[in-house]
Amino acid sequence: MILAAAALLLGGVLLSKTSSRFGVPSLLLFLSLGMLAGSEGLLGIEFDDVDLARSVGIIALAFILFSGGLSTRWSDIAPVLGPGLALASVGVVVSAVVLGWFATLILELSMLEGMLLGGVIASTDAAAVFSILRSRGVRLGKRMQAMLELESGSNDPAAVFLTVGFISLIETDGTTIADLAGSFVVQMSVGGVAGFLFARAAVFLVNRLRLEFDGLYPVVTFAFVLLVFESVTWVGGSGFLAAYVAGVTMANHDFLHKRSLIRFHDAIAWLMQIGMFVVLGLLVFPSQLLPVAGPALLVAGVLMFVARPLAAFLTLLPFRMEVREITFVSWVGLRGAAPVILATFPVAAGVPNADRIFNVVFFVVLTSVLVQGTTIPLVARRLGLEAGPEAASTSVSFDAVIAGDSHHQLHEVRVENGAPAAGALVVELGLPRQMLILLVRRAGTTLMPEGSTVLKAGDELLVFAERSALTEVEPLFTAPGDPGRTPTRGDEA
Repeated sequence: MILAAAALLLGGVLLSKTSSRFGVPSLLLFLSLGMLAGSEGLLGIEFDDVDLARSVGIIALAFILFSGGLSTRWSDIAPVLGPGLALASVGVVVSAVVLGWFATLILELSMLEGMLLGGVIASTDAAAVFSILRSRGVRLGKRMQAMLELESGSNDPAAVFLTVGFISLIETDGTTIADLAGSFVVQMSVGGVAGFLFARAAVFLVNRLRLEFDGLYPVVTFAFVLLVFESVTWVGGSGFLAAYVAGVTMANHDFLHKRSLIRFHDAIAWLMQIGMFVVLGLLVFPSQLLPVAGPALLVAGVLMFVARPLAAFLTLLPFRMEVREITFVSWVGLRGAAPVILATFPVAAGVPNADRIFNVVFFVVLTSVLVQGTTIPLVARRLGLEAGPEAASTSVSFDAVIAGDSHHQLHEVRVENGAPAAGALVVELGLPRQMLILLVRRAGTTLMPEGSTVLKAGDELLVFAERSALTEVEPLFTAPGDPGRTPTRGDEA
């Protein structure tokens, strides 16, 4: 089994190269790999443990959401906070209800079972969208990309709530829609607030632990994700929302080894995605998909051409978005990890028709990825939403700045005795994003600073920055009561 797991993980990595080269969504390839390795596939690995698949999926989704939040900047999502959250909440409900009603007609389910299917399949996967766009060389503008990222990160908790809520309505007598509405407010409020507070505590802790080995910092943040998710879930909040909010909050604060930790959690997210999709692929029996193929195609058609567009237009038109933008948003409602994970919930709970719901959801996800995933670049170009490199850039590359920006200069800065920077950690200075301390000269020796480096009075710093940015932080290095002093000397880079 260990050998098989290693082979499947390596196979998933190699398949990602195929995804980039031919524009085939990696999600589809990972699922196909699991199906080929399953009991009805070439390797014949027997796997039918729904509870284990559900547990793996829940933990994987928590890490994926945290990683997504950790790569999100508040300055990017703030302008689209209203439409993004509306689409992630009201839009999810509209999509679930519309799809659920049609599912009762197409699949001959009860109304609650149909709504359960709608809730399971209501969330989208922006990570899959961006990987497809990146592999095909298509870039969206900052506003569109930020809104899709925000929606994807924040609509999974709503879909989880709807799934669990409808299972409760089916299994528990006396539960009402009003009870669910009140529980929704509580879960989202607790999850959002707790995620923010946990993240602020994590930033404080990471900056002050002073661990002897740098390799322990990823262990701290790994444990932090598990702590946030499970503790918030245990007290009745949304652990998924807490994980995403914690990631966004930490992304917008400075802490030790920030860049390396972001890369670490990006790697963990990929590991979770490959492992989760392969496990879900193993769980599926292809022979059981054929009997539901016809009805599932109809459900997929309703989702892509009725439910998702209706949800997008109802929630985004009040924000005066352009019709072409809303049209694109409605088409990129790509289904991915979350729906297949949530489809295991009713199976584990023993809900009537749960196996049929799982197979339909799996088929719909495959159809969505295959049809929408392969046409997203074409739709973006046809609607004129493809942005140039400058408009699409969301990060600052110091290498690019050094090579081609004459506005930046190298400056020598001296830390004055009694200055606020004396005795402070570099990570605590709150330096602008486009300012970098390259070297510290202290008592005749030179050292390369890290976030944990403590500056001392008399230190001479080699700083790379614009003059305006340097002027902004100059008080940090100047002794109080001497505002006229300018302890810097600049040389053109």
